[in-house]
Amino acid sequence: MHNNVRPQSDGGGAAGSPREMAPLFYEAPLEDAHARSVRSVAAHHRSFGKKLAAGFSVAIAAFSIYVLIRTLSGVNLADLQRAIAATGNDQIAWAALLAGVSFLALTGYDALALRQLRVRVPYKTTALASFTSYAISFVLGFPLITAGTVRYWIYSQVGLAASKVASLTIIAGVTFWIGMILVIGAGLAFRSEAISAINHLTPALNMLIGAGLIGGILCYLTWVTVRRRTVRIQGFRLELPGLALSLGQIVLGVVDQCAAAGVLYVLLPQQLHIDFFTFAATYVFGCILGVASNAPGGIGVFEATMLKALPGIAQEPLLASLLLFRAIYYIAPFILALALLGAHEAFRRWKSLREAMDRTEAQVDDLG
Repeated sequence: MHNNVRPQSDGGGAAGSPREMAPLFYEAPLEDAHARSVRSVAAHHRSFGKKLAAGFSVAIAAFSIYVLIRTLSGVNLADLQRAIAATGNDQIAWAALLAGVSFLALTGYDALALRQLRVRVPYKTTALASFTSYAISFVLGFPLITAGTVRYWIYSQVGLAASKVASLTIIAGVTFWIGMILVIGAGLAFRSEAISAINHLTPALNMLIGAGLIGGILCYLTWVTVRRRTVRIQGFRLELPGLALSLGQIVLGVVDQCAAAGVLYVLLPQQLHIDFFTFAATYVFGCILGVASNAPGGIGVFEATMLKALPGIAQEPLLASLLLFRAIYYIAPFILALALLGAHEAFRRWKSLREAMDRTEAQVDDLG
C-alpha cells in the first residue's frame, strides 16, 4: 500500500557537521542564564498573545450572540416557515451546484500542497481526504485539529508521515486565506461606495484598505518569486510554494470563495438588491469573524454578521436563506463526509479480511 506514494527527489543532500564542544569558561553559565531569560520572555509574550486572542474570540462571540438575539426577537416563526417553503427548486439546485464547485476547488488545495511537497498520491485519495476534512472541520470548527486528524487518518494509509500531513494542512490553509484576502480586498477596492453603506466607513478608506490587501498579496508573490522561501513552524521547516504554485493557490482560493458565496447569493430573497461583488466581500468578512470567534463553523457569528450587514428587507426571508445555506453547504456535506469515511473504513477492513483469507487458502493448498 505504501508504494502509492513516490517522493520526488530534488537532488539535494545534507552533510553532517561535528558537534562543537562547550567552552570550559565561567561565561558559559551566564550565557545559559541569558538564553533561559530570552526563552522566558518569549514564552510570556506567547502566553499573553494567546490570552489576548482568546479574549478577542470571546468578545466577538458574545457581541454576535447579543446581535442575533436582538435580531431574532421579532422573527415570526410562521413567516420563517413560509419563506423557506417559498424558495424555488431552481435556487436549491443552483446552490447545490455551486457548493459542489466550492468543494471541488478545495480538493485542489490538497493537490497543490502535495505537489509542493513533491509527493504523488492518487487523486481519489486526495479528493476523499480533502472533502471529508473540510466538510467535518467546517461544522466542528478548530480546523487545524479536526481537518488535520482526518487528513492524517487517510493519508497515513498511503504512507505519508505526520510531518508531511502537517505541512500539507498548513499549505492548504494558506491557499484558503489567500482566497479570502483577495476577495475581500477586491470588493473593498472596486465596490468601496456600496460597501461603505454596509460597514459605515468612507469609500476612500474602504478603497485604501482594499488596495492594501491586494498589495499585500502582490508583495507575497514577489517575495516567493525572488528565491525559495522557508518558514519554521513548531520546530520544523516548511518551504513555501513558488510563483507558479502561488498563482494556482490564488485561482483556487478565489474560485472556492466565490462559489461558496454564490451558494448563499442564489438563495437570497428576490427583493434584496445587491451585486455579487459587494456581497462576496461581505460574505468573506462574515466568514473571517466566524473563524476569529472559534465558534464551531462560525455558527451564530456568521448569521449575525449577515443579518446586520444586509438590512432593508424582512428578517424572515433573509434568515430562511441563511438556514438553507447552512443545510446545503454545511450539514449535507458533513453527513456525506461521515458516510464516505464509514464506507472507506468498511472497504479497507473488508479488503484486509479478503487478503488474509486468500493467504490462508494459499497455505492450506500448499499443505494439501
